[in-house]
Amino acid sequence: MRKQEVMGSVDENGLLYLDEPLAVTKHSRVKVIVQFVEDEIDSDLESKESILNSLRTSLQQAKVGKTRPISKLWDDIDAE
Repeated sequence: MRKQEVMGSVDENGLLYLDEPLAVTKHSRVKVIVQFVEDEIDSDLESKESILNSLRTSLQQAKVGKTRPISKLWDDIDAE
């Protein structure tokens, strides 16, 4: 069995539309497995927003002098 991964969308009637044609050279039967990516996109966006907020906070702290020497940061790390 040969596999090909493509993106597409499903409309409100449950019809599947592919973003691009499949690379086939003859009439073929196919097995379709649908993986919904909405949850992955939402968690990625949430994760990116969380990272950006953390970076903004860190930058503001650095601008006002709220920093610690790197040697102090290493003291808090437990090496096993």
